[in-house]
Amino acid sequence: MTEDRGRKGARPTRGNPLQQIEIDDFRRDRLLAALALILGAAFCLGLPFALQAGAEFFLPLTAAIVIAIALVPLLEWLERRGVPSALASFLSLSAFLMLVNAALAIIVVPATGWFARLPESIPRIQSNLAPLIDFYSTLQKFVDRTLTSVASGTEAASQAVAATAPTSVVDYFISAAPSAAIQLFFAVLVIFFFLAGWTRLRKGTIRRRGSFDGAMQTARVIQNVVDATADYLATITMINAILGLVVALLLWALGMPSPFMWGGIVTLCNFVPYLGPIVAATLLGLGGLMTFDAVGFALLPALIFVGVHLVEANLITPLVLGRRLTVNPLLILVSLSFWGWVWGAPGALLAVPLLLILQTVLQSTGTPDLAGFLFERGTLTTVEEMRDRLNRTEMESDG
Repeated sequence: MTEDRGRKGARPTRGNPLQQIEIDDFRRDRLLAALALILGAAFCLGLPFALQAGAEFFLPLTAAIVIAIALVPLLEWLERRGVPSALASFLSLSAFLMLVNAALAIIVVPATGWFARLPESIPRIQSNLAPLIDFYSTLQKFVDRTLTSVASGTEAASQAVAATAPTSVVDYFISAAPSAAIQLFFAVLVIFFFLAGWTRLRKGTIRRRGSFDGAMQTARVIQNVVDATADYLATITMINAILGLVVALLLWALGMPSPFMWGGIVTLCNFVPYLGPIVAATLLGLGGLMTFDAVGFALLPALIFVGVHLVEANLITPLVLGRRLTVNPLLILVSLSFWGWVWGAPGALLAVPLLLILQTVLQSTGTPDLAGFLFERGTLTTVEEMRDRLNRTEMESDG
C-alpha cells in the first residue's frame, strides 16, 4: 500500500468516484460548449461575406428555392388531380415563366423607348424644374453638369438599346451577359427538380425522424413554411397587381404614355417594402417631367401613385393579410438592409420571403434557447463550483 502511494506519477483521487466521473463529464461539456460558441460565432460572421462572394451561385439558388416553395400548392393541386409529378412540375414552372415573360414584355420593351427619349426630353425636364433650380442655385449647377453629361453620353447608347429592344424574357437574357443567362438556366433547373422531387423529399424527411412526435413536428414545420410562403407571395402579388392596374388606369385617364408599363413598374417596386414605393414615385415623377410641360401637371403621376399607395398600405394590405402574415417592421428593415447589402436589388426582393420563412420555422419549432445554452452547467461554472454543488447534493440526499 505504501509503495502504491509513493509510486511516481500516481494521482490521488478525491471524493466519490461517481462525483469524479460527473466532474470529468462537466469538463467535456464545457469544452464542447465553448467550441460550439466559437464555431457558431465564426459561422455567423463569415456567412454574409460567403454569400456575397458567391452571389453568382447562392443568389439564383436561393431565389429558385423561394419560388419553388411558392409553387408547391399549385404542384400539389395538379397532383391531386392525377397529374404525374414531372408533368405537374413542368406545368407549374411553365405558368411561372409565362407570367414573368408577360411582366417583362409589359415593362422592359416600353422602358427602352422611354430611355431612348431621355436625351430629347432633357430640355423639357430643365424647363419644368427651372423654378426650383433658380431657387436653389447650387442645385442648378449640379443639374446642369449632370444633364450635360447625360445628353452627351447617352444618346448613342439609347438609340442602340432602342434598336435592339427585347420582346420576351428569352430575348432579354440572351442580350444580357452570358453569366445572367447561365444563372437563369440554373435557377429554372433547380425549380423544376425541386418540384419534381418535392413529394418524395417531404415523405423521406418525415420518415427519417426517430419518433412519431418528431415526424409530426417535421410535417407541421414543412406545411407551415409552404403555406406561409405561398400565401404571402400569392396575396402580395395579387395586391401589387391590382395596385399597378389602378395606377395604370389613372395614368391612362391622365394621358400618360405607356400607362401599363408604369403599372408594371409600380407592381414590381411594391414588392420591396418602404424603399420600393419611393423608387416608383421618383420614376413616375421623372416620367411626368418628360411628358408634360407644366411642372404641377408633371408631378400628378407621382402624386396619384402616392395617394393610391397610401390607401393600399394602410387599409387594403392589413385587411387582406391580417395578423397571421404580419411581420415586425423593424425585422423587415433589418432584413432589407442585410439582403440588400449582400445581393443588392435582387436581395431586397427576397428579403421579406426569406424573413417570413425563418419566422415560420422558429414559430413552428420554438425559438432557440440561447440563454439556456449560455448558462447551462459546464459553460459558465468553474470546476470548484461544480464540486461544491455535487457535495451539497450528496449531503442533502444523505440527510
